[in-house]
Amino acid sequence: MTDIQDDVKDGESGIRAPAARQAPGEVPRPAGLGPIGWLRWGWRQLTTMRTALILLFLVALGAVPGSILPQRGQAPEKVAAYLDEHETLGPWLDKASMFDVFAAPWFAAIYILLFVSLAGCVVPRAVKHYRSMRARPPAAPRNLERLPQSAKYETDTSPEDVLAEARKVLRRRRFRVDVSGGAASAEKGYLGETGNLLFHLALLALLFALGLGNLFGYQGNVLLTEGNTFANSLSRYDRFNPGRVFGDEDLAPFTVTLDDFKAEYQAEGDKRGQAIDFNADVRYRPAPDAAEKPYDLRMNHPLSVGGAKVYLLGHGYAPVFTVRDAKGDVAFKDSVPFLEMEPRNLTSEGVIKVPDAQPDQLAFYAILWPTAMASEDGKQIVSGFPAPLRPVVTINSFKGDVGLDSGTPQSVYKLEGIGKTLHPIKDGQKLLEPGETFELPGGAGSVTFDGIEEYVTLSVNHDPGRVPALIAAILAVLGVATSFMVRRRRVWVRASAGEGGRTVVEVGGLTLGSPAAEFDEIVTALRGPEDGPDGEGPEGRGPGSEPAADPESGPATESKE
Repeated sequence: MTDIQDDVKDGESGIRAPAARQAPGEVPRPAGLGPIGWLRWGWRQLTTMRTALILLFLVALGAVPGSILPQRGQAPEKVAAYLDEHETLGPWLDKASMFDVFAAPWFAAIYILLFVSLAGCVVPRAVKHYRSMRARPPAAPRNLERLPQSAKYETDTSPEDVLAEARKVLRRRRFRVDVSGGAASAEKGYLGETGNLLFHLALLALLFALGLGNLFGYQGNVLLTEGNTFANSLSRYDRFNPGRVFGDEDLAPFTVTLDDFKAEYQAEGDKRGQAIDFNADVRYRPAPDAAEKPYDLRMNHPLSVGGAKVYLLGHGYAPVFTVRDAKGDVAFKDSVPFLEMEPRNLTSEGVIKVPDAQPDQLAFYAILWPTAMASEDGKQIVSGFPAPLRPVVTINSFKGDVGLDSGTPQSVYKLEGIGKTLHPIKDGQKLLEPGETFELPGGAGSVTFDGIEEYVTLSVNHDPGRVPALIAAILAVLGVATSFMVRRRRVWVRASAGEGGRTVVEVGGLTLGSPAAEFDEIVTALRGPEDGPDGEGPEGRGPGSEPAADPESGPATESKE
């Protein structure tokens, strides 16, 4: 023994020292691998189903901040407000890309790794599954009686005729049959594994489709007032979120004109004022040289034009004002979109900026009540219904510099510089009904409430991955349903000459999952009307029996391919 150890130590013997024992549950670590070996080891770890599940969990976990925190792509003003309110936490979250989760480098890394991991798992499995379907059914085990389902009987029919009949019976039941070595081997149920692979391939295609939409798609919102036209150009959008490789030249040159908008509301009962239906009559032109076409744009009935879908998101009111300056000249005459303050009855607020007024620029802050009425205590005005049954506006007047000449961007829904560059006009508050004019004190000008129009908020969405994603989702559902409904089944029939010139027939079955009654039907069909053991008792074991191990074929369960 000492000589052998010395030979091993000196490298003069072909005997290798035994490897160090690995503790139970310990993950094997590659030792002494070169760069290629490390890459192969890393690839094997990445393409395991366990890694794919971990990455899928990380994608779901990473999407949580995107649904909790405001995102720059959807609501940049809410992100700015959050950063103002959380001066300590906000910058740290911003550095971690929590306000732009789905465009963050770390989210993209997880997404790409998940895609690669699924591809590395599913594609080799699909190739192996295809080869298995093309291969011959496995040969019959040596001892069929030890399978979970088995039967044995004797017949006067010759072994050749028994196997020929077995081939016919099994083929009628859509088994793949191979007869050799005195036994018939049959197998079917590959559709279950096909469904499983289809589910994973569809999931892979779904990830690809989502990535395709994020790269080449775009989404934008636009506010359109009655009588106005929207041309699909970047400057006309109020908010625009392009894909990573999207270019301005990819915008289709279509136009949409809003002719009329109608909203219906519940007039009586507890749900009084609740919206029943929205209907926008629009005309669209797919291309500059194309003819205009009418379309009834409603909720959940988008307009498809130029490869994009135009959705009706919401609506509001746009009061029409005429403003004259101190010289009596018309400095402003247009509709002004108001934003809702109280969603139930559409009490709205808005601002009017008149930089062309002379000698002082004018500005107004107004509140609109679509159906004005006194509150219960009679101390203030409220809106009693969302429809414009009695529209009334309250005007607050300002003069000075509205700040549009400074070059600093500002919101069209907010007055900047109040108390600094803009100063309230004394006694400059007035309640107006349609057609009424308010003469500003001090001869600063006048403002007339001409009437009220309505506007709609449209969402233009171009997603080239939408249809592939829908198809992938349908295939995924079909695949997972098939994988649960179809089970792999194997049946073997062995016929041999017995004592007395009779033929001994042995039938064994193996079903992946719960045993099926199909085995008993096959045995009955093989035996025909002949009396004898029916697969129960000492001559056979039915579906309810316990499986046993076969010394030749291994455990009586089927490993998943």
